[in-house]
Amino acid sequence: MDFVHLLSWACIVFTVCMFSTGLSDLRKMCFSRSTENVQLLPFLTTNLNNLGWLYYGYLKDDWTLITVNLIGATLQTAYMLAYFFYSVEKRKVLLQTGLASAVLCSACFYFSVQVPDLSTRLSQLGLFCSVFTISMYLSPLADLAKILRSRSTECLSFSLSVATFLTSTSWTLYGLQLNDLYIMVPNTPGIVTSLLRFWLFWQYPSAGQGKFSYRTLQA
Repeated sequence: MDFVHLLSWACIVFTVCMFSTGLSDLRKMCFSRSTENVQLLPFLTTNLNNLGWLYYGYLKDDWTLITVNLIGATLQTAYMLAYFFYSVEKRKVLLQTGLASAVLCSACFYFSVQVPDLSTRLSQLGLFCSVFTISMYLSPLADLAKILRSRSTECLSFSLSVATFLTSTSWTLYGLQLNDLYIMVPNTPGIVTSLLRFWLFWQYPSAGQGKFSYRTLQA
């Protein structure tokens, strides 16, 4: 097995494990039969991210991207269906899902109809997915001020930080081997933010470092 195939399997295993962290929220919703302390937005944004990269992988005929994001989209859809089933504000859920679907349909129409050239479509779609992924990786930094102020890392998950670091590193190396900046560049912030969180855990150790909480992450 060559290095690219090894990286490919590493990307699949680490990313699917990271997507599976949402199972804790699914289990919580099923046991409590409510959506209390569970948010829909992470499922929506991650699903959109998965579908964008799935299309990119399809255009590139990259089975690694296709496999990872097909599994990711399936899991996120299952989480969303469970959220809708147990939510008491179904109209709000339908509205948010409808807006996300409208964005997805508009993007599909643009990339499929308005950009007929394959190379241009790949570059524009890759740029779009990259920006979206970077914003998702940087979003947890909003907790930084809270952590520095409270000197506590209770709101962070050490396990998820490790998973993010392994996933980001494998995708960055994979993109480097394929000479694909659209895969490599957006995953680099995942490495940086993970290292920053490791520093925070070292600086402000807490008893909750084993806690595993869900966050929106790259597929």
